[in-house]
Parts: sequence; C-alpha cells; structure tokens
Amino acid sequence: MDIRLVEAEDKADWSALWEAYLTFYETSRPPEVYEKTWDRIIDPNESMYSALAFQDGKAVGLVNFLYHKSFWDIEERIYLNDLYVDSTHRGLSIGKKLIKAVEKHGSEHNVASVYWLTSTDNAQAQVLYDKVATRTSFIKYQV
Repeated sequence: MDIRLVEAEDKADWSALWEAYLTFYETSRPPEVYEKTWDRIIDPNESMYSALAFQDGKAVGLVNFLYHKSFWDIEERIYLNDLYVDSTHRGLSIGKKLIKAVEKHGSEHNVASVYWLTSTDNAQAQVLYDKVATRTSFIKYQV
C-alpha cells in the first residue's frame, strides 16, 4: 500500500475516484468544478490537497483536504473534505490509512486539529471514524 499526495499525472485516477465518491453520495458536479478543483489541488500556492492510496499500482482510495485559519487557534486546522475507498477494497484499513496520512501531514505542518463531517446515514464510515477520532456534538447548518 502506497499513499502519497497527487501529482499532475494522477488526474485520471483522482477524477475516477472523486466521481465514484460523488456517485456514492448521489450527487454530481459540472466539468468546470472538476477542472478548477484539480487546478487548486496541484497549485502549490493553494492550501487544498489530495492524496491517493495505491495497491499493486492501482489507485483505490482518495482523500481531499484543506488547511484553513480559525478564530480559536493560532495554528491552522485541516478540514478533511472527502474520503473514499473503492468498494472492492473496503475492509482493508485503507480509509484509516488515508486519515492517518492526513494527520501526519497536519503534524508536519503544526496544525491545531484535523476534523471532518459525515452523513448521519453513513453507518459504515462511522464505524471507522469512531475508532480513529472523537465524535463531537456539533450539528451542521447550511444556507
């Protein structure tokens, strides 16, 4: 298992996994969102990142995350935006390894915390999340 930040030549692998992730959540985005998101990920001046998990040379997992400032800390925080493992590779601790890779990235950059959201009906993901993180009592609102 190899986990690393994406490189320009990983665009097809990243796009396929992100498309599968969006399909899992029964949503889609227009092509220009894919392009702009990809451009931001590979732009060294942006604070958006993505890493892929490879098994036997095949991309089987994806994590997208971004750094942001906070009113509560001096150090930045990491928001883990997207986490996806190909359905044929679930149960192999790939999701956990991707989360740990983000934690390591944050540790190397002195972040205050790493956090994420998940759907209330994503019970399978919550089993993993409950093992690697602390569930908070916050509820998301959106306008």
